[in-house]
Amino acid sequence: MPLAYPQHASVPRPSRPDVLVLAAVTLLLLAGALGRMPALAVVALAAAASCALAGTRLSRLAAAQPLPAAAPAPAQVPARSRAARRRPAASRRVAVLLDAAVVTAGLTAAVLPLVRPGHRSGVAVAGLAAAAALFVAGLPALPRSCGPSARARLRGAVDASAAGLGLVLAGWLLLPRDPLDPPVRLAVAVALGGLALAVLVVSTGLHRRTGAARCRAGAALTLSGLVLLAALPAGAAPERAALLSVPPLVSGVLLTAAGARRATRPEPARPEVPTTVWPRAVVPAFAAVAAIGWQLRGGGPPDLTAILLALALAPPLVLRDLLRSDEPPPARADAAPERSGSTDRSRSGTPLDRPALLRALAALRDAPAPGALLVVDLHNPGPASDGHQVGEAVLTEALRRARAVVGPRDLLADVTATSFTVVTEAGPVLAYALGTRLLGALTQPYEVAGAVLRLRAGVGLAEIGNGGPEDVLRQADLARRRAVQLGRDRVEWYDAYLEEQLVRRLDLERELPGAVARGELDLVYQPVLDLADGQPVGAEALLRWRSPVLGTVLPAEFLPVAEDLDIVGELGCWVLDRACRQLAAWSAGSRQLWMAVNVTVRELTAPDFVPRTAAVLDAYGLTPERLVVEVAEPRVGAELPTVVARLAGLRSLGVRTALDDFRAEHASLAQLRRLPIDLLKVGPQLVDPADPQRPLIDVVVNVGDRLGLDIVAEELESAGLVDGARRAGCRYGQGFALARPATAERVEAYFEEFPTASR
Repeated sequence: MPLAYPQHASVPRPSRPDVLVLAAVTLLLLAGALGRMPALAVVALAAAASCALAGTRLSRLAAAQPLPAAAPAPAQVPARSRAARRRPAASRRVAVLLDAAVVTAGLTAAVLPLVRPGHRSGVAVAGLAAAAALFVAGLPALPRSCGPSARARLRGAVDASAAGLGLVLAGWLLLPRDPLDPPVRLAVAVALGGLALAVLVVSTGLHRRTGAARCRAGAALTLSGLVLLAALPAGAAPERAALLSVPPLVSGVLLTAAGARRATRPEPARPEVPTTVWPRAVVPAFAAVAAIGWQLRGGGPPDLTAILLALALAPPLVLRDLLRSDEPPPARADAAPERSGSTDRSRSGTPLDRPALLRALAALRDAPAPGALLVVDLHNPGPASDGHQVGEAVLTEALRRARAVVGPRDLLADVTATSFTVVTEAGPVLAYALGTRLLGALTQPYEVAGAVLRLRAGVGLAEIGNGGPEDVLRQADLARRRAVQLGRDRVEWYDAYLEEQLVRRLDLERELPGAVARGELDLVYQPVLDLADGQPVGAEALLRWRSPVLGTVLPAEFLPVAEDLDIVGELGCWVLDRACRQLAAWSAGSRQLWMAVNVTVRELTAPDFVPRTAAVLDAYGLTPERLVVEVAEPRVGAELPTVVARLAGLRSLGVRTALDDFRAEHASLAQLRRLPIDLLKVGPQLVDPADPQRPLIDVVVNVGDRLGLDIVAEELESAGLVDGARRAGCRYGQGFALARPATAERVEAYFEEFPTASR
């Protein structure tokens, strides 16, 4: 997926705990500044409150990351699955290290009032060293964004040197002279200037909105506060000077916790936004000028160190101006490559880059007819590229076809190996037509090296007037994801409901892995009754996911996600084991009931499904006929030969089999003869007297009688449906009108009302 952004572009509002902590810190600072409280007491209380909140959040974040479970050999696990297994472990390690760093910083500030004045500087230095080591160990493991070009790195280094010297000069002039020796004062000024520079660079860089950038800025602020505590201990400097450490320390730990939460979540990265240059020049210059003014106000002349630092500012400033004056003008986004060789340049971002795309979107946003953005996803389903990447020659031909389709004023931008974007001034209807034409052109056969292959494409569309450039880019990419999820070869239009669906999908993909290990799965049981005498004959095990984040999630929603994540087998193993264990508990007495377990076609067709089922039955001492394995009929057709073989294998064990969601169509009726099943489950529409499909139940019952199948009517939610199923000849029934799904204890109590209940 070439373009991937978090689903909410707005800045999150501070939570209530943050507001309370910041309000308390503000009151403490006010009391300390007015002399109502000792400065070190203010530092200790403010640090304790903020670090307790940040440490709690980081501890919860670490606990929420699942421990790596035992996995099969790497050769048997797909690359995406191996990456998914490694991601929680790395996230857990980052959260633990950052948590330890925050707690160390808080403890350092909290114990200073208890330490003798002569030892406070040593304690602060020790805490600073420990916190710095923990930050250094944790921060490199955060996700990294793509690096800038060599020219951009040179400009960044020049900007950083100029800004850093300005901040060091400000620190040198503002730090008190008397209690600090010149070498110590210079070292503290360099440390504070470097940390302030780190905050400035991280907060104005290309990836400043990522969680990793927030973590780094928070770490720099936290260390700045500790440096101040180490340099300005009470007794060696005016006591109130220690209050200067509170703002960076409090904001740093809270920013670290907030950034870690965003960085460790498996969400796509935000887009690069243009670097904000003016703060890097204005903030250090303003700080230096203000510091010089402050020193001149006190009557003291500048010293030699200040003069040397001021002179050292000149070369970086001159070099920065030279680099910017020599910078080439930004390339047009519509400078599409005309030859195969230029495709490499477009893919590397030189003529067709994302900043150019953002500028084009910004230029059209306020136009009378804003136009639309199309994000085109390219997919090669063939084995030559493992089903993902598109070859160089194919990409060149695809871009040629796209340029032939788009209009002369449309911009082709952000070309990668799997996607490109089109900015058009056309209205939404014409833009949709353009997307359809692009699909038609891109999905035609390609002839490459004597072979013919086809690409599949998906197009996401968003109107430019619906927000800022980043919002429009995010919206179009969300629509593209929807097109990919629905099978590609289609154009999807962004709307708010689509975003809600995709956000929900991302939440499911983030929380579902590890649900078994965290004990979040549960089974409820719905009794199955004999319609002739009303006696219970068995129960169906129904899976529920009790997520602490998402609440109760039903299988219809999370099983498709589990299949995409390739963890449906793990869920199925847990369900089979838990259902058989419960059946063994119910079979301990005289009651002989059967348990129905739903399996997906992917589970059923696994080579080890039959022997694994036999092993579970043997482990709990169950007779095989007490277990019923259900598979849904609509999904059987694609794997019919394998499904027939697996069902036959289960029946050879003595396990009964059932076909769920039977549609009663002609093809389905003809297919019944091939499937070795014992039970046939039909929906309520077949037994509802008012439903047009009602006459089909007679055909189903007759076919079932000839094949020796028992008919189960499910979803019976009214007395009329129960009576209709009974009259139609269905032997068994289940539904809310008979018994609702409930926990094992409640179902067992329900069974106690029928002492003669048996098979």
